[in-house]
Amino acid sequence: MQTDDFFRGRPDERADWPDHRPGEWVCQLWELDVELMESLRFGPLPAHPDLDVAVALIRLLHEDFVARGTRHDERMNDEEVVLAVKAHRAVLERLGLEPPQLPFRHHSGFYDYWRKNDMSGGGGWQARRECIEELLGPTRQALEDLQEIEYEQRFKNGPRGAFKNLIFAAVGLKPKIVLRDAVNNDVEILQNAENCLVYSAPLPAQGLTWRQMVTWWQTNHMPAAEEPEAADALYRRLYRSLDSLPEQTVLRTYCARYAEPDGFDLPALIPQVYLHYDPYTRKSGGQSGALHRQRMDFLLLAPDRSRIVIEVDGAHHYGTTNPAGADGRTTYTASPRLYSEMVAEDRRLRLAGYEIYRFGGWELTRPDSPQLIADFFTELLTRHRKPTP
Repeated sequence: MQTDDFFRGRPDERADWPDHRPGEWVCQLWELDVELMESLRFGPLPAHPDLDVAVALIRLLHEDFVARGTRHDERMNDEEVVLAVKAHRAVLERLGLEPPQLPFRHHSGFYDYWRKNDMSGGGGWQARRECIEELLGPTRQALEDLQEIEYEQRFKNGPRGAFKNLIFAAVGLKPKIVLRDAVNNDVEILQNAENCLVYSAPLPAQGLTWRQMVTWWQTNHMPAAEEPEAADALYRRLYRSLDSLPEQTVLRTYCARYAEPDGFDLPALIPQVYLHYDPYTRKSGGQSGALHRQRMDFLLLAPDRSRIVIEVDGAHHYGTTNPAGADGRTTYTASPRLYSEMVAEDRRLRLAGYEIYRFGGWELTRPDSPQLIADFFTELLTRHRKPTP
């Protein structure tokens, strides 16, 4: 939740002056959502947890008091500050935290307080900033500690095991992988290593961003290149690993976000990631322990430490190929066995802590598929962003 969420924007009355078009906004005015503030005293908001609300409120109070003590461009009047303080106290009590003890109730009270306590004249701005930080800082720190506990709890329920490496984006013959050291879980690619990419740098706590992927690519493949040139080359290399139009549409649509402001700091969408290498294939004696999915179509390592799998299902995922007809078209017959194998692997991944989303190949060939994909990723990234302190 953001501080702006506590306000309603309204047009400046000057917009009706003769030199402006009717209804044109000259500047943004802010009107506190009084009903929202009052409702917080009686219970949580339906769409926002109390912890998120408390963090936004402490930020609002801090910003407004500092504005009053320095630039005099605060957004709330005295009555609204009283409402915000009461709402914040109620939310903190629901969270089991002690509210800050303010020696004033509103902006006018803060003005009288700083005049009585030698915070006027030279150095007054800084003194008043330090005063507000001393009064509100401990509560903000307590809220940030709660956020970190909640964040760590989410991680405990995430994927088991530690990140070791990524083997992905194979072009041509698939790599032959062996477990070189079973104690340390070290793998080695014996054949066709040149056809795939291997990322083995340490995984940061905030996930794996496109910028980090580009830096890795520069270091290992294009040390003399500038970041934009390396980014373009890496994107083209990833795109080459995809041979189906629906998968290409997913990658192309998502990667367009990298060109937006701060786009390089988005989670990298990694194609064709080897989840495991299973030497006991179904062709080598029908081993009952064989795992049916060796690769994930796409993987996102999100800022909240989630591992998100995105699968694009063509007909071969759930159907067997029929003999070619007279018209040469390839047709499929639904296979309960293939479908059962697919959902069994989904269950196994979910129990291991992965999050899985599936697209049908058909829906990604429609004219509106880029918008469908873009809307999906907007919601997904919003859900998995790291909480801001």
